[in-house]
Amino acid sequence: MTGHAFCRDCLMPAGADARRCATCRSPRLLHHAELGALSIAHMDCDAFYASVEKRDDPSLVDKPLIIGGGKRGVVSTACYIARMSGVHSAMPMFKALKLCPDAVVVKPTMDKYVAVSRQIRALMEELTPLVQPLSLDEAFLDLSGTEKLHGGIPALTMARLARRIEEEIGVTVSVGLSDCKFLAKIASDLDKPRGFSVIGRAEALDFLGPRPVGTIWGVGASLASKLERDGLRRIEDLRAVAPEDLMARYGSMGKRLHDLAFARDTRTVNPREATKSISAETTFSGDIADIDLLDGHLWRLSEKVSARCKAKGCAGRTVTLKLKTGDFRLVTRSHSLTAPTQLADVIYRAGREMLDKAGEGRAFRLIGIGVSGLSSAEETGDGSVDLFDPQAPLRAKAERAMDAVRARYGADAVEKGRGLARKEQEHSREE
Repeated sequence: MTGHAFCRDCLMPAGADARRCATCRSPRLLHHAELGALSIAHMDCDAFYASVEKRDDPSLVDKPLIIGGGKRGVVSTACYIARMSGVHSAMPMFKALKLCPDAVVVKPTMDKYVAVSRQIRALMEELTPLVQPLSLDEAFLDLSGTEKLHGGIPALTMARLARRIEEEIGVTVSVGLSDCKFLAKIASDLDKPRGFSVIGRAEALDFLGPRPVGTIWGVGASLASKLERDGLRRIEDLRAVAPEDLMARYGSMGKRLHDLAFARDTRTVNPREATKSISAETTFSGDIADIDLLDGHLWRLSEKVSARCKAKGCAGRTVTLKLKTGDFRLVTRSHSLTAPTQLADVIYRAGREMLDKAGEGRAFRLIGIGVSGLSSAEETGDGSVDLFDPQAPLRAKAERAMDAVRARYGADAVEKGRGLARKEQEHSREE
C-alpha cells in the first residue's frame, strides 16, 4: 500500500479526504501524512481484565463491570461503561459501587489473564521478533523493514493484528504509532478503546508543547508536583531550561526530561532488555494508618507482581517494600529470600513482615511491593521450596490449585481470606 489512508475495519485503501470507507462504509479510517514512514508501535489492551471476563461471560457485555474485591476491597480495573460513572483503578469498592450501583463485580483471575497475554504475545511475535512486553497487557513492536514480508506498511500490519486479536482472542486493543517509543506510547492512549492514533515527526513538538509534564513517561505524581512547584507545568516549559540546569535540579532525570520535551528518544525496541525488577504500588490521596487496609493492598499488589513474574517466566530473590509517609518521606525495606520466587504468597509474607516492622503505627500515602535479582523460574524454581519453612510447599501447592480452579470455574470459585480484609478508604490512585 502506497497511500496514506485505509479503513481499519476492512483494511481497504481510502481516499485522503474520505470520511467513510468506500467499500464497507465504516467511519474508522486512518489518515496521516507520515503513515507510510512510521514503524514503532505501542499496543495496549483495553481494560484488559474486564475484557477477558466479558469475553468469557457474554451476559456481561453491555453491563458495567468492575474487577476487584468485596465491599471492603478495592478496584483492580473497570470496563469503560463503569469508567463513564467515574470508577477507576485502586478506588475503594464501596465508593465505586456508590458511583456505579448497577455494576457487576468479579474477582480477578490472574492465571487466566496471563494465559491470554501469552496468546496475544504469540501473535505479535509472528509479525516481528522485536517485541518488548511492558506488562501483561501492553508491548512495544518495531516493524521496520517488514513491508515486503507482510505486504503492507507497518500501520496496516498493526491494524491487521488488532483485528485478528479481536476476532481470534476476543479482546480489543488500542495502537499508537510513531517513530520512537515515547511518542508511540502516548499515542496509544489518545483514542481508547479500539483506537489507533499516529504522532508523526513533523507534528511532535507542537503536539507535546501544551501537554502537562506528567505526560512524560516516567514522571509520576511526586515528580510532577515538584516540577509544577518549580514553575514547569507544561512540556514546553522544560524546553526553556538548559539541560545542565535540569540535571542540577532533578539529577539524571533532568537530561531525560530535556530530551523527551524535544521528542528525542533513541531507545530501541529490545525484546532481550533485562528487567531489573518487577513492582506495583498504590498512592492514596488520604493517609492510611489502618494496618488491615494496608495489608489488603499489600496482598493485591503481591498478586499483581506475582502475575507479572509468571507472565515473564522469572523469579526474584529480593523482595522490597516501599512506603511513603504523609510528609513525603520515603521508607524502603528489603529482604533476601533463601530462593527466588514468583509466588504471591511468598512475596506477600516477606512484605507483611517488613510492614509490621516499618509501620510502627504511622500513616502512609503510598505502599508498594516488588521483587529484584531476577532469574529464570525454569532454571531456579518458583520459590515453593523453603528449608526454613516446611509449610511453604503446601501453601505453594494451594496457590497453584486455586489458580487452576479459578481459571476453570471463574474468579468466584475460591478466594483467600485475606482478600476480604481490606477496609474502606476515601480515595486512591494506582501508579
